[in-house]
Amino acid sequence: MSCGIHYLASVFMAVTPNFVCGFPGNVSSVLLHNSSASSIEDIWTLWTSTENYIVVQLENGEIWELDQCSRSKREVSLDLTYEYNGNKSVFPCSDGFLYDDTKWKSTVVTQWDLVCDREWLAKLIQPMFMLGVLIGAVIFGDIADRLGRQRVIWFTSTGQFVFGIAVAFTFDYYSFVIVRFLLAMVSSGYLVVAFVYVTEFVGIKARTWASMHVHAFFAMGIMVVALVGFLVRTWWVYQIFLSIATLPFVLCCWMLPETPFWLLSEERYEDAQKVIDKMARWNKVSTPCKVSELCSVQQDDLASVRTGDDDTSSTKKHSILDLFCNWQIARRTITVWLIWFTGSLGYYVFSLSSVNLGGNEYLNLFLIGAVELPCYIIACVAMDKLGRRNTLIPFLILSALICVLIMFIPQDFNILIILANMAGKFSIGVAFGLIYLYTAELYPTIVRSLAVGSGSMMCRVGSVVAPFCVYLRSVWIFMPLNRIIPAYTVLIPCEQNTSLPHSLILLHNLFIYAAKKLLVGIMALLSGILTIMLPETLGKPLTNTLVEATEMGRNKKSCSEKTPPAHSGAALEKIEMFGQERVSTDK
Repeated sequence: MSCGIHYLASVFMAVTPNFVCGFPGNVSSVLLHNSSASSIEDIWTLWTSTENYIVVQLENGEIWELDQCSRSKREVSLDLTYEYNGNKSVFPCSDGFLYDDTKWKSTVVTQWDLVCDREWLAKLIQPMFMLGVLIGAVIFGDIADRLGRQRVIWFTSTGQFVFGIAVAFTFDYYSFVIVRFLLAMVSSGYLVVAFVYVTEFVGIKARTWASMHVHAFFAMGIMVVALVGFLVRTWWVYQIFLSIATLPFVLCCWMLPETPFWLLSEERYEDAQKVIDKMARWNKVSTPCKVSELCSVQQDDLASVRTGDDDTSSTKKHSILDLFCNWQIARRTITVWLIWFTGSLGYYVFSLSSVNLGGNEYLNLFLIGAVELPCYIIACVAMDKLGRRNTLIPFLILSALICVLIMFIPQDFNILIILANMAGKFSIGVAFGLIYLYTAELYPTIVRSLAVGSGSMMCRVGSVVAPFCVYLRSVWIFMPLNRIIPAYTVLIPCEQNTSLPHSLILLHNLFIYAAKKLLVGIMALLSGILTIMLPETLGKPLTNTLVEATEMGRNKKSCSEKTPPAHSGAALEKIEMFGQERVSTDK
């Protein structure tokens, strides 16, 4: 929940309100079209487009036309009228900017004037945060394997609270971005280790539901962001309240024991037995697992492997190239990576763009988070009843169709647009939550962590790209959708060049239209089609070698002679029973 809070905090923190250039002096009257007022604050309710400009008359008689990124002084000051055809002197916005504070009293944009030629700095806030998430997942995932899950959860939860509060007290834009970057790193590490912690403590029968619970509480964190954003309209106070909301999780983390699997990997058998005995008491198990029995089974299994025909294969270190050892596995890897990327891209595109859908932006974000809760329940039920592949395919294709539908909904139909975006978030949420477990089941034990880790990296790439997809909205200007307009009628953005051939204009418009509206849809459709070629894993045992994984795909071609033999007998069942495979994933 605390990670969901910080991941989406910038949705309201970095809002760009309506603004115009400042002016030198005191205003006596203001004019916008045919409406007049005595102050700028009274005119914001009439502001409908960024193409508008405001005419102000100062107390010394000067008349200025104020645009968003420039201002002009009328040379001949006669009557105060909106239209003027005389000479003007253009000046830069050297007196700062005037912002509409009817919704937000202060944002980081208004704090440091991140508009006009500095607008790109505002657009880097969320991508830089996601870059920190990417780096943090790699760093803290490795540290957790070395120092233990408990210590990393302590450190990252405490760091999340400290850096969250520190963000509110940054003194300039660059310190703000740096502290937010550190916050992203510890938040990502917190989420990675929390997911591993859950999977290592929960048995196989409930692992699907437990992993979905992690996603569900992340969605609840998004709902908290919407609630706090509605109640608090000053960005640094808003940030403090969000950080205080994570304090209970910091206190709870100190109560958590270390996972028995990490203790076993470090040969701390007595500590592992204590944790197992405590688990047995809580679950009222009369005959708990004995660590000595588990260790003896593992040692016997390792001895049998060492005395096998291939002594070196058991110690072989695998690399990412093993995910492309033959065409069957390579095709599977490309498809899985594409699903990870598409799921993350769609998840954050729908979440970040929810505040731009019209209507109440706080309610929109709250609903976007709330719609995830039933989607994970449906995903769990469908995964157990229909299978992983048969659940993934229809929801990917459905999200693609919804993206196409959203393009043709007129902008005036706010309710339809919101409902369509919620449906899109629902469908992509099912796919995004499902791919975690599906990836772990598609690959053998020897490369399972590597496969899920590489998929997680593609996931982070999608989350970095997502904010730029949302920002395309402000770069290209389209014809107002006051009616259903097919793609070929969209005007060329910005400047019209009538000298171009009609075919080039058409191709140009279709490309830009697809880039803005169809990117997620195209990726989802492509992923859904490729998923048809993936094997179903429901009810099938986990594979242990690349040969077995290839055979699961109905291709008898083996990978290479370097593939180690499978662990067999009671040892394999014992290891799988207690979840030896530890999946390090992050949202």
